[in-house]
Amino acid sequence: MSELTEIRVLLIEPHSGMRASIHNMLNLCGVTRIEHGISSGTGLSSIKAKYFDLILCEYELGAGQDGQQLLEDIRHHKLAPLSTIFIMVTAERSYEKVVSAAELAPNDYLLKPFTPDGLLDRITRALKKRANFMRIYQLMDNGNYPGAIAECIESEERHERDRVDFMRLRAELHILMGEPELAEPVYKQLTEMRTVAWARLGLAKSMHLQGRYEEAGDILKTLVVENDRYMDAFDLLAKNHEETGQLESAKNVLSAAVEISPHGVRRLRKLGEIALSTGDFSCAELNLKKVVSKVKYSDFKDPEDHVNLVQALVQTGNIDQAKSVIRDLEKTMPDKLKTAACRAISTAFIHAKNNDPRLAEELINAVAASRENIGLSTSMKLGLAKNCLDSNMHEEASEVILEVMRNSTNSNEMQRAIGVFESAGQGELGNKLANQSRAEVMELVAAGVQKAKIGDYRGSVELMSAAVKQLPNNPQVVMNAALAYLKYLENHGWEQKLAEQARRLIDASCRLDPANARNAALRKLYEELQKKYGISRG
Repeated sequence: MSELTEIRVLLIEPHSGMRASIHNMLNLCGVTRIEHGISSGTGLSSIKAKYFDLILCEYELGAGQDGQQLLEDIRHHKLAPLSTIFIMVTAERSYEKVVSAAELAPNDYLLKPFTPDGLLDRITRALKKRANFMRIYQLMDNGNYPGAIAECIESEERHERDRVDFMRLRAELHILMGEPELAEPVYKQLTEMRTVAWARLGLAKSMHLQGRYEEAGDILKTLVVENDRYMDAFDLLAKNHEETGQLESAKNVLSAAVEISPHGVRRLRKLGEIALSTGDFSCAELNLKKVVSKVKYSDFKDPEDHVNLVQALVQTGNIDQAKSVIRDLEKTMPDKLKTAACRAISTAFIHAKNNDPRLAEELINAVAASRENIGLSTSMKLGLAKNCLDSNMHEEASEVILEVMRNSTNSNEMQRAIGVFESAGQGELGNKLANQSRAEVMELVAAGVQKAKIGDYRGSVELMSAAVKQLPNNPQVVMNAALAYLKYLENHGWEQKLAEQARRLIDASCRLDPANARNAALRKLYEELQKKYGISRG
């Protein structure tokens, strides 16, 4: 009980009577440091401002987001550290909502009614398990993934009861570090120890990241047949189909998943986007309407959802609804960086449908807005370029496509960009732009390398830092920028600010190109420099 007096708890419950009841139960358990949230919005405000050991969250939060969507935001946007325990509290017995909550992996969940003893048991178990993992969480929060892997290996021997969980975390760390080939044997060992779905899913993911799509697909197809409740398997199978150009199959897989678990926003969004790509505009409209409705009260709503919905509505002939969606975009997200570009792109869809002479003006506005680093997605930019080509605005289309090509994260993305021109009968221009973008990137990287070769490590850092600002999503540029920072530290000594930037670049490189073996080499060099200069590794 003494440990419980020290933990900070956030209780998110909209009903005052139930809030008071659970608060009293926590007091009986010895918990005294309790703060309240009455909605997802108030809960998020507290989570952003303070650290909590435990979040107890009711599933049904009334108007706005539910507990599932709140958990999704916390996990996706990393609003709470790994050490924060999340327990979902609900009286909801319907299958579809329970499975939606469970697939997002809260640490535990409680079905009401429960007793103080039942609550105490859940909290105590969660805290004991967290204690075994705390050192690893700290290393991960500090970006020391190699140290976290080493700690996992040691802990597998020390904590036999949690051995499987440590092995699972070790495999996930290898994935995060861009080492799927090292994650694969760990997952294989886990499947031999226990025939569990998540281990086979991890094995499939490690194969997928190595480009072994057929092997990954075979495992995933078996998984979804054996367990039609395992939503993560559906998602990865759809991604596997998408990356091999099987968009209709990807759409069918996601449609089946949404039938089983209809509340996951990211899955609904992906289904809507793929439906747009396949020309199934009714499916796109249905699912994108759900997305816009579900994210209405989220701090992380995206103007692009409105654009995609407008496109679907225009294609199904619902022009008045499309105009209403644009008005909602302007009203609900006036301060978002992407709003101006998204409004212009959305309006252009309507003008194109109506043969409105104002179309060219809106497309010019959209291209101008997209020049800034506002986070516009590749799909949105490719759609904008296609609209420009359809309106014979070749210069504007080329500008947008060239920017996409410079920031392409893989060959598939580059081919999609070329495909926009090929579909317009201008494949030669698309290939010309692709060659131009590759030459520009190579020139940038070569200039940085040359600076380092002549010993101008500061110049190399400055040049590659500028290159990253220009091309923040190009893995080759980001990777070489990270190397430039590391070489500076190696030759001029440790500077904390530069070291932190190097670590952020390494993390970005792993995110952009997770299967690239150079990521592991960069992390190893960073770790060696910490050791060389006697810097604590967290």
